[in-house]
Amino acid sequence: MTIESEGEDEVSDRGHLAGLQLRGALEAVLLVVDEPADPTVLAQVLATPEPDIVAMLEALQADYDEAGRGFELREIAGGWRLYTCAEFAPYVERFVLEGQQARLTQAALETLAVVAYRQPVSRTRVSAVRGVNVDGVIRTLVSRGLVEEAGADHESGAILYRTSPYFLERLGLGDLTELPNLADFLPESTTIDALEDELSSEG
Repeated sequence: MTIESEGEDEVSDRGHLAGLQLRGALEAVLLVVDEPADPTVLAQVLATPEPDIVAMLEALQADYDEAGRGFELREIAGGWRLYTCAEFAPYVERFVLEGQQARLTQAALETLAVVAYRQPVSRTRVSAVRGVNVDGVIRTLVSRGLVEEAGADHESGAILYRTSPYFLERLGLGDLTELPNLADFLPESTTIDALEDELSSEG
């Protein structure tokens, strides 16, 4: 099934998202979710009727399957989320394992810094601060033992992450209080919270 839409269908007569506009918005949200996204929540966020949301999710699912993509959209645990296809698992595993032997990328270092200074923190929050999706980077940091799960957020249910004892070991720190004061590296009068709010608004 191929999703088609004419430009005039981008916003329906009722004012909510439709066609390619709805498809793009859904895909953007699905790329940053921490857990399967509830259609009801998606409908609220996108200000679009839930039946339209479900119809587009099902259309995306069929479209991805037909195109033979390396990822798929699954309905699971009452929500929808993107997953890598099982047939490509050996390649994903090889990439992750080989990454353990490599130096951390700039993206990984930046993500690790956000976790270290804002922990416990969800992937969505880290993504908001960095302005990009961090799912893959978080998985790499977890696989390398630098970051670990720290329970779930009481309000959203999202998984929270914190740095691990191995992180402290690698940095030669006794505990987190020995982390450098981030304010020393920021412009004068700029606070960590203000910087985070600024980055979040830009993202």
